[in-house]
Amino acid sequence: MKLEVVILAAGQGTRMRSALPKVLHTLGGRPLLAHALAAAEALTPSAIHVVYGHGAEAVRAAFARTRVRWVHQAEQHGTGHAVRLAMAGVDPASLVLVLYGDVPLITPATLRTLAAATGLDGVALLTAELDEPGNYGRILRDGAGRVTRIVERKDASPAEAAVKEINTGFLAAPAAKLNGWLVKLSRANAQGEYYLTDIIGMAVAEGVVVATHRPAHPWEILGINSREELAHLERIHQKQNASQLMQQGVTLRDPARFDLRGKLKCGRDVVIDVNVVIEGEVELGDNVVIGPNNVLRDARIGAGTIIHPNCVIEKAAVGCDCRVGPFARLRPGAEIGDGAHIGNFVEVKKSVVGPGSKVNHLAYIGDTTIGKHVNVGAGTITCNYDGANKHRTVIEDNAFIGSNTALVAPVTVGAGATIGAGSVIAKDAPAGELTLTRAEQRSIKGWKRPVKKK
Repeated sequence: MKLEVVILAAGQGTRMRSALPKVLHTLGGRPLLAHALAAAEALTPSAIHVVYGHGAEAVRAAFARTRVRWVHQAEQHGTGHAVRLAMAGVDPASLVLVLYGDVPLITPATLRTLAAATGLDGVALLTAELDEPGNYGRILRDGAGRVTRIVERKDASPAEAAVKEINTGFLAAPAAKLNGWLVKLSRANAQGEYYLTDIIGMAVAEGVVVATHRPAHPWEILGINSREELAHLERIHQKQNASQLMQQGVTLRDPARFDLRGKLKCGRDVVIDVNVVIEGEVELGDNVVIGPNNVLRDARIGAGTIIHPNCVIEKAAVGCDCRVGPFARLRPGAEIGDGAHIGNFVEVKKSVVGPGSKVNHLAYIGDTTIGKHVNVGAGTITCNYDGANKHRTVIEDNAFIGSNTALVAPVTVGAGATIGAGSVIAKDAPAGELTLTRAEQRSIKGWKRPVKKK
């Protein structure tokens, strides 16, 4: 029997107190709905149906490239109503698996086991036992331990509310039978909604076997309804990320102070200090050391490189055996060659810094190509923008740029050239020569510094 997945993602999430639809709030750098979609896609279903409602345009726009069938629930009348809308596009011969867009940590392994628990034509529920069952629906069983029905908390008697086994909302059922039960749902309950859970009583009445399965980890079933719950699940998610990295051989100085908000590929013997944030796709080579308080976003760092504290590296590539920082910023398009040094308070944008070159202090390098073994002095800037257009600077191999130099692009500094400190270079500097622009030094005899009037 082929599998189709229905993801319920129409809720407003009023407790989030946000204009952003709840399923677009992020966990681990990705929208909540993206986590549910990833779990569904891991099962290779024949179709995924996403029921959306609040913030409809924003939700669809955020997943414009995702291959799903969108089902609009203009008015929310409960989970039964949402699933019924989705079933119009489901093959009656399929097995249907129901997921939730605000429950991001469910694992594919748990979902596979849940789907398999249905047998040929039964129903399977994902349940859990909680010391504090809260507002979850309660699983009611007969004397033989068979599931008889699910009662929602608001409709439960005191005895029913005392039951600790809860319904997580995840279920699997044959589409044909599910269709038959959905049309019989009633809104005669405390919330005036069509409860999806009411189909369990109908299944039992027809003699359909209702199987139950429990998740491998209790955090898999946790949903998000508030900022506090979002923060709680973020830490759980990051703990799992950190555990996986350490199992792969990565040293994390403090796993509780590490955030992975994308994908991280590491070589051998990588060391990551505290308060490091990884976003997008990042690759770290063998023996890379990432110091504290760094942000790496869509970056590639070569083997043996050390990133000193408090750097931001975004859409940039750093070669092997480099030293970067502290307090350096590598902006998009920065390419740092092997053995190069980018020092404190240096910013590099859309530039190549060749192997063995050094830009160690208080410099801005933009739209520039720097050759091999170049030294750029403190306070040097490339003046790449004329107010309308960007222009390129070229500094050839073995050049030496004195401190506090301004290179006014477009300009080329030849190989082996030396630029005197404090120069403004607006014309090409010849290879192997000293070039400088400097006014004659004068001393004014008898000059007195102004003093403040009393």
